[in-house]
Amino acid sequence: MGRFHTFLFAAPYYHFVNGGHVTFLAGDKVIYPNHGLGVIERIEEKTILGTTCGFYHLRIIANETTVLVPVANADEVGLRRAISDEEVERLFGLIGDGKIDDHQNWKGRFKDNSDKMRSGSIFDMADVLKSLTFLSRSKSLSFREKRMLDRARALIVTEVSDVIREKSTVVEGRVDQALERCFTTKARLAERATASRPKARPAGAAVVARANQSSPRTRAS
Repeated sequence: MGRFHTFLFAAPYYHFVNGGHVTFLAGDKVIYPNHGLGVIERIEEKTILGTTCGFYHLRIIANETTVLVPVANADEVGLRRAISDEEVERLFGLIGDGKIDDHQNWKGRFKDNSDKMRSGSIFDMADVLKSLTFLSRSKSLSFREKRMLDRARALIVTEVSDVIREKSTVVEGRVDQALERCFTTKARLAERATASRPKARPAGAAVVARANQSSPRTRAS
């Protein structure tokens, strides 16, 4: 068996042998895609079978599990800092804007939503939240989509609660209000689009109009 060594580092931007560098410090709160809010407990350099790699020891807040994230792959896996207060307002604006992805095909919808969840972007998760919540009002979601909807909602609420330092129940209320605003706006836009379309003439009227156009005019004697 190869030799295994562990070294701890606290300084930022320490460059590891494999090219990775530390962009977070021990104690930083970060977002790990599909897991949510976590705290970096420590940063380690491990030498395994002659290869030296740096790792973030990340404690996930929701379930108190620990995840090892290679420093060199942090960007690739989507590890990021939590959004700012200004971005929280942008988030609620996005949730309530009335724009909803409408995929009729289940397979395509599930793939697109899965990709958005994996991206780690809270704004992508907001799109998933809107589309699946809207869909759930007209039909029953599959088990997998129901689980995805619950996950998107929980991840959004957890991150926003930590950023603005509010209880999750307060944030959930704001999310529900934004969703209602979204669906109301969507319905209003749909009504306007319908009203702006030219009305089709009845079939009988169209036949008479064509007949009048094709028949010769009778001159007065």
